[in-house]
Amino acid sequence: MSRRCELTGKAVLVGNLVSHSNRKTKTRFLPNLVNVTLISDKLGRSVRLRITAHALRSVEHRGGLDSFLAKASDDELSLRARRLKREIAEKSAAAA
Repeated sequence: MSRRCELTGKAVLVGNLVSHSNRKTKTRFLPNLVNVTLISDKLGRSVRLRITAHALRSVEHRGGLDSFLAKASDDELSLRARRLKREIAEKSAAAA
């Protein structure tokens, strides 16, 4: 399982820890990933995703998972999230 957010695409960053004596030590900066269960209103079911805490705040701010996925670009979404976005779009098109 990769350390990548399924909604925003945020992943591991690499950099240096710099000491007071200016010694550099390689380090990895890991994203704050959490396992959450989000509810899709249009599909009427819950979805388990591994996303960052920042993405969880963004989902709540935009008004839920359905509206977040509608505004998100496909480039940063994972394969599971893209399938979910397509499924929600088909469901809303059939209802309209």
